[in-house]
Amino acid sequence: MWTGSHSQRVSGLSAEKIWRVWTDVNRWAEWQDDLELARIDSEFREGAHFLLRPQGGPNVKVELLNVETNVNFTDLTRFPLAQMTGAHDLIRRGNELEVRTTITVSGPLAFLWSRLVAKGIVAGLPKQTQALIERARAVEVRLAEAA
Repeated sequence: MWTGSHSQRVSGLSAEKIWRVWTDVNRWAEWQDDLELARIDSEFREGAHFLLRPQGGPNVKVELLNVETNVNFTDLTRFPLAQMTGAHDLIRRGNELEVRTTITVSGPLAFLWSRLVAKGIVAGLPKQTQALIERARAVEVRLAEAA
């Protein structure tokens, strides 16, 4: 098994604002420059599937294993003889919010898929997390302007 993680603390931003961006899968490619496509055709709920296409890569089907609104979600990607989970957590730490993503690869070929896919994902998490936070702040500003 292989695991990698990144977390960042932010103040002045609610879990609900981050959650709104995280669950708007069809807009992920607007703020994640490593994605060509992200598409979900159902509610963001346990058991739902969505499609991702990394820049220059193939389409990847991802399943939502569990979803706890404004708290966390876990997704699952299946590879030949391995699987990768992404745990996405929002943790209140006093007046700050910790945004944490943990990628785990398990199975007989975990060593291979961690090298081919997961390590690159984890290396990009600091940039992705910052983009998520900036997007959530922009959504907050747009909502205030519309009111």
